[in-house]
Amino acid sequence: MPAQPSRKPDRPPASADEPRSPAAATGLRADAQHNRDRILAAAREAFTTQGIDVPLTTIARRAGVGAATLYRRFPTRARLVTEAFAEQLALCVAVLDEGLEDPDPWHGFCSVIDKVCTMQATDRGFTAAFLSQFPDAIDYDRERTRAEKGIAQLIQRAKDVGQLRDDFDHTDITLLLLANSGIVGESQQVSLAASRRLVAYLLQSFHVGHTAPLPPPAPLGLHQIHQPPPCN
Repeated sequence: MPAQPSRKPDRPPASADEPRSPAAATGLRADAQHNRDRILAAAREAFTTQGIDVPLTTIARRAGVGAATLYRRFPTRARLVTEAFAEQLALCVAVLDEGLEDPDPWHGFCSVIDKVCTMQATDRGFTAAFLSQFPDAIDYDRERTRAEKGIAQLIQRAKDVGQLRDDFDHTDITLLLLANSGIVGESQQVSLAASRRLVAYLLQSFHVGHTAPLPPPAPLGLHQIHQPPPCN
């Protein structure tokens, strides 16, 4: 009886631990995933250069899709902002965690201020997104609350070692970010240089060696960084 040709072994079923493609991870067809990726890329670019209030129709046009496609994937602006800046949000949280873990409390405090202000100077969209209020963006509210608690810890640690002046208030962080946001211009290079100089001046004034009395702190919260001015 002639020998039967050898049969190639069947490919084993995919393991649950086997890496999946982005389309598989989101449950979308390849073309739908492509549209989603293009929308997120266009959104990040638009938010970074124009802020988060840019019309969504502008983002759809940049992505080369119809407005209906954008709204089908991202029904609200908050959803689009949240997904567009997920990586940056994680980075901001990591910066805060690193500052809290620094064995030198003053260095940790200064490092967080410097890195956050650099992010603000180079990425307008992310700063506005992180500090804005969106009713249906629960993750952002949770992360902002966590940021406020972390900032309070940074401040107290720096005071406990006698490096941060006693009258420094947590609202002074918002004051600093408001000042830093005002120097963001058209050129990223100029914005970054101006931000670094401003931060250097302010950190020197925050040090315990500067003891001239200050006016009382302003009632400011992180949510007010991107809050529109009141109508008269």
